[in-house]
Amino acid sequence: MPVHSPTLVLIGGGPRTAGLLERLAANREALNTSAVHVHVVEPHAPGSGRIWRYQQHSGLMLNSAAADVTMFTDASVQCEGPAAEGPSLSEWAAGVMDGSIADVPDLPDELQSQLRALTGATFPTRQLQSVYLEWFFRRSVAALGPDITVTVHQDTAYAVEPEQAPEQAPGRAQEQGETGLGPAEQVEAGAGYRVRLAGGEVLRADVVVAALGHTDSLPDEDSAAWAGFAARHGAFHAAPSYTTDVDYSPLAAGQDVIVSGMGLAFVDLLVLLMEGRGGRFEELPDGGLRYVPSGEEPRLWAGSRRGVPYHSKITSTLRGEAAGEPEFFTAEAVAARLAASGELDFRAQLWPLIAKDAGYAYYRELFTGYPERVRTGWQEFAERFSAVDWYSRARQRLVAESVPDAALHLDLERLDHPFQGRVFAGHADVQAAVADYIGQDLALRTGPDHSETLALFISLLKSYMELGRLVPSERLNARSQRDVQGWWHGFFSFVDSGPPPRRLREMLAIHGAGLLQFIGPGLEITAAEYSGRFVASSARSGITVSAAALIEARLPAPSVARSANPLLRQLYTSGLGTEQQLLTADGTHATGRLLVSAANELISPVGERRPRLFGVGPGTSGWGAGAFARPRTNAAPFRENDALARRILSLLAGNSDHHHNHHSDAQAIPQAAAAGKDPA
Repeated sequence: MPVHSPTLVLIGGGPRTAGLLERLAANREALNTSAVHVHVVEPHAPGSGRIWRYQQHSGLMLNSAAADVTMFTDASVQCEGPAAEGPSLSEWAAGVMDGSIADVPDLPDELQSQLRALTGATFPTRQLQSVYLEWFFRRSVAALGPDITVTVHQDTAYAVEPEQAPEQAPGRAQEQGETGLGPAEQVEAGAGYRVRLAGGEVLRADVVVAALGHTDSLPDEDSAAWAGFAARHGAFHAAPSYTTDVDYSPLAAGQDVIVSGMGLAFVDLLVLLMEGRGGRFEELPDGGLRYVPSGEEPRLWAGSRRGVPYHSKITSTLRGEAAGEPEFFTAEAVAARLAASGELDFRAQLWPLIAKDAGYAYYRELFTGYPERVRTGWQEFAERFSAVDWYSRARQRLVAESVPDAALHLDLERLDHPFQGRVFAGHADVQAAVADYIGQDLALRTGPDHSETLALFISLLKSYMELGRLVPSERLNARSQRDVQGWWHGFFSFVDSGPPPRRLREMLAIHGAGLLQFIGPGLEITAAEYSGRFVASSARSGITVSAAALIEARLPAPSVARSANPLLRQLYTSGLGTEQQLLTADGTHATGRLLVSAANELISPVGERRPRLFGVGPGTSGWGAGAFARPRTNAAPFRENDALARRILSLLAGNSDHHHNHHSDAQAIPQAAAAGKDPA
């Protein structure tokens, strides 16, 4: 490896970085890239990173079936680089078992059993996913070739600093510790960056990518107040965080605990506080479950804005016509709106198209899969449906005339707010209503007779993935950008990104055992100084409960300004990066996300693009959230990875002819070692 080779530093070594390495390998031949030094900074195992690390509770699961998880940029991905076919998680497991896939470490007996039992429909454990992700990382590193070294630093980056341009002569400004140029000017002039690690190493970089994944934030105003309240009164408070990283040991057996939030973090919480404390489930003859407590569990009181958990993942199969491409939310329809308007309004101009596509897919499956449930043929219905707006009386009349059972009419607003207008008769009514809702959801999504729910799922997933490809984020007005990041993401997650069915069956069993009570919709939390207890209430359900413990069961909202990650804080305070700000009619709104350009470059507080300093992932303003995806879905993160990899390779190729000496306290290590679980 020549000492003057250009250098790339990837901060964060989770699945997003692994995917970027794979794209670097796939594109380097076409872009004629020579030798490169690559540094990966990751305190956990490379490939899986923090969220998917092996060292977490063995019962925690993915909310995707094994056949629906891939890290490979297959031929469906619309990108400039070549496709890279490879196994989904279920195919990889089969390959490990039959010996066709090697480079997998010896696994403990429990994971061997999981591999043997895994099918495409299995919801795998996160521990098994970690092995797949770490294998993919090693594979990606090996594919880079012998003239690209990869050094893994099991450390944390805390600062990125622009270097002085090499051709700039020393002068008074430099003697005073200044460069005489702003950060952007320095890098434009030919300098790179220095990345400082907590362990003392300093890595010189021509290109830096911050791929930090989900990071923690310092508590917001409410959470900070509750934390202070808990400290004053000897109570327990858990602020939003990755569930498995919270210490719940202070919670005593039988203690009442208020839980705010009923999404995926709540599902994980049930695992940790129930099975994690020695409880177990027994199968019942009717297909239900019974929870057998250990006696160590607390009693949970759970509520949220909706008052119900996320919808179950779907295990049924389509029985009607195959799902087609979108009919209304198409590139042509979006292009027409872009051509006619300076800015687009998501709710007024795009959501009706998404909703109409969802309805079209739902009713196509209902009409072609269950003709006995409708009065007309699909072709007649489809022609009339296509001619009317989703939000029109004509569409409502058409559905009412064609589908006799009102329970089968798709109402997306009702889906979003299932208890809207519901009046509860008391505590018992609330418990029965939520339990019945969960049971009905399981019947609709796991039984064999309602595959229209799967058609709806597929349509919403396609629209969610297509939005970023079809609509440049800067063409949305500020209110719409908030809607996309807030309401649309939340609605999609609620309907399409819920837990495995097993988890909802377990939730009902825990409720039946008296260890889980439902508070209802419209949850409000206060802190009573006179009693030293938290108070949870729902005006709509009439339930009020007080407890000396409060858990905010959700991931923290992104916040660069309040980030608990030292690098994000430094990017913000140094002015190298800034938070995305949206100007709306009611003032300026900070989304908390790291502002990046369409090319993933960091943007300064005054709008400068930071050359060769990139950001990707869920904490940025970019579209390509996620790190892995369903096969054959033209996945947004894979498209973004490919474009960014090609951009990086072009920049590094431009540096290779005039690069000065590489500086780092670390030694480059062979690729096999670099990709291992315990890097040197």
